Amino acid sequence: MASSSSLCPRQLPTHRPSLSKIVTADLFLGSRNPNFISLRRSSFNPNSACASNADQLRLRFRVSATSAAQVMDQSPRKTSSGVPTIVEVDLGTRSYPIYIGSGLLDQPDLLQRHVHGKRVLVVTNTTIAPFYLDKVVSALTVSNPNISVESVILPDGEKYKDMDTLMKVFDKAIESRLDRRSTFVALGGGVIGDMCGYAAASFLRGVNFIQIPTTVMAQVDSSVGGKTGINHRLGKNLIGAFYQPQCVLVDTDTLNTLPDRELASGLAEVIKYGLIRDAEFFAWQERNMQALMARDPDALAYAIKRSCENKAEVVSLDEKESGLRATLNLGHTFGHAIETGFGYGEWLHGEAVAAGMVMAVNMSHRLGWIEESIVERVDSILKQAKLPTAPPETMTVEMFKSIMAVDKKVADGLLRLILLKGPLGNCVFSGDYDRKALDETLHAFCKS
Repeated sequence: MASSSSLCPRQLPTHRPSLSKIVTADLFLGSRNPNFISLRRSSFNPNSACASNADQLRLRFRVSATSAAQVMDQSPRKTSSGVPTIVEVDLGTRSYPIYIGSGLLDQPDLLQRHVHGKRVLVVTNTTIAPFYLDKVVSALTVSNPNISVESVILPDGEKYKDMDTLMKVFDKAIESRLDRRSTFVALGGGVIGDMCGYAAASFLRGVNFIQIPTTVMAQVDSSVGGKTGINHRLGKNLIGAFYQPQCVLVDTDTLNTLPDRELASGLAEVIKYGLIRDAEFFAWQERNMQALMARDPDALAYAIKRSCENKAEVVSLDEKESGLRATLNLGHTFGHAIETGFGYGEWLHGEAVAAGMVMAVNMSHRLGWIEESIVERVDSILKQAKLPTAPPETMTVEMFKSIMAVDKKVADGLLRLILLKGPLGNCVFSGDYDRKALDETLHAFCKS
């Protein structure tokens, strides 16, 4: 197949097929049933000795997952207090766990086991520091007097995700004489995680780091997978690196201090997983959106867990975004244009992505790739989540086109988009689409 197109894993029957029926060539076909395995290369021989026993087959996918049947439960299972759920991102020798649960910052061993060396730099912001900085410092140092912790508190907001602010992290690290055995800890939302990770990737050409995400957006998406970086005035996330953390610690109690608008913003990424690769999860969201908006702890814990399972599987298969991982950016090309054109921080990332997903779904329907019922379901669930379903009125067709032209998914001058195709839970990453449909979509959502 052409390199300009990649497929999302599709829904397969719930029975377990033989390995020979799962093998795919070049691109990614698979299943949301964790009992199934997706392979990357057609060179794999399912009849070889190493494949004769699936339990002995160590593929680049392993997560602590519920079965597909459990996704359809009418209500999430009660969580066990103090016992974290663990989802593993399987990257061979660079694999790492995602710990998910309530009160995890009160379990020092979870953090301390992942600290390398004796020096730690906690990177946080002015909003999060008063709530959780002392608790994290305590978790790092209790019964561990050899650990020395420094901290740097950055201004809060997407507009500060730039080189000037990043330099404050380097300034603190250098002034504190941190060395290559130091560990950076990102304590905050997506902006802090991206900046701390990029600082860790760059400082002394790479030091260890840990993610402690405190927003839904960061807990379900940005803290997992090693994407780090900063914005440029001409485009979002254009400067950065792939750099994996030692672990991700998701203490769901940190959501107690999250503003309602930030909560809704994060749910946009949760909805995304259902649309591109997990139709059963999307159906669960439709039934449980009110519980999520009401901050039901079990509903939130389940949504975070299921989202992390989706993200971990994709990252394990395609760490550097050669195809499959790009599909996680449904709505992001339109959304990033909104953030850049409207002004960083004017809309939250999830708000822009929500409007972007509506535009991508609209375009998919114009191409004849999806049924109208999917368009209606997307519009309905985003409204339930109190998220925008159209871009700001100030965005013009020309603004979208000029900003999208420098998007990271452009290859050889061709803008590739993530679009839905077929039944819910299926999508394509492709530059092979009718440009007329893109123009019609932009004009339908913009006044000029």
